Amino acid sequence: MSEASLRKIIEEVVKSYYAVNSEASPKMCTPLPMEIPSIDSDAIPDITKTTIESYFAVPFAENKDAYLNYKKSTPARVGIWRAGPRYTTETLLRFRADHAIAQDAVFTNVAEDFASNKGWVEVQTVIKEKDEYLTRPDLGRILDEHAVSTLKLNYSTPPKVLVYVSDGLSSIAVETNAYDTFKSIEMGLKAKGISVAQPFFLRYGRVPAMDHVSEIVGSEVTVVLIGERPGLATGESMSCYMIYRGKVGNNESLRTVVSNIHRNGTPAVEAGAYIADIIKRMLDEKKSGVDLKL
Repeated sequence: MSEASLRKIIEEVVKSYYAVNSEASPKMCTPLPMEIPSIDSDAIPDITKTTIESYFAVPFAENKDAYLNYKKSTPARVGIWRAGPRYTTETLLRFRADHAIAQDAVFTNVAEDFASNKGWVEVQTVIKEKDEYLTRPDLGRILDEHAVSTLKLNYSTPPKVLVYVSDGLSSIAVETNAYDTFKSIEMGLKAKGISVAQPFFLRYGRVPAMDHVSEIVGSEVTVVLIGERPGLATGESMSCYMIYRGKVGNNESLRTVVSNIHRNGTPAVEAGAYIADIIKRMLDEKKSGVDLKL
């Protein structure tokens, strides 16, 4: 029997079935809309409220207190557990939540009004959008023509110390820590009799952009507060890079850096005071990076 003949027989059987059994019409195959039960959001625990340092999942630990004490010293994922070769559900959910925070930090732009709300000028590198920023780090170190002309106009007299802010790889870190860190730096330098220029915000900037900034402005010490590449411990970590008489093509070893500026690392105000001390040393000894012994 050919396939065409078999198909015709099947069609006739199906038609005759529905002709006799009208209640079994195909309409009955259409699913009825389901009423989705409401879920009380209070009944769903927020696992992110418990810090990773206090999250402990090892059953029947021989020395739980020692384990917990060790966890206080690191945000690393110790004291988690498994179901066979896999993570337990809560451990996996915590991992995914922390990973989502890290992704948000990288892919979210700093707010459009971030600089204007603080009375700062905003300029930009030659990069136009976030995807290009992430795939072309070399372009993140070059300021566009408008930025160059703006900085030359605003800093016609070379400042002794210039501190500026850049988004880097964490918008959250910059929005959370940059302003407080700058104000602390400013107060610390003022107490030492050192003036600091009005800051600005550089969008889509990488660390080496400070070399281009240094050449344009002619600052003796150039400082950038920039978002760090986030990990699973926090998305709020910011770094401060400093250089004496920077210029394009500097060796990376000529930069002095203070990293892990965030509430669970070095708090912004404390970091700012420490940075002010370093800047004073840089001005006194006229060097930075590995040449500056701290």
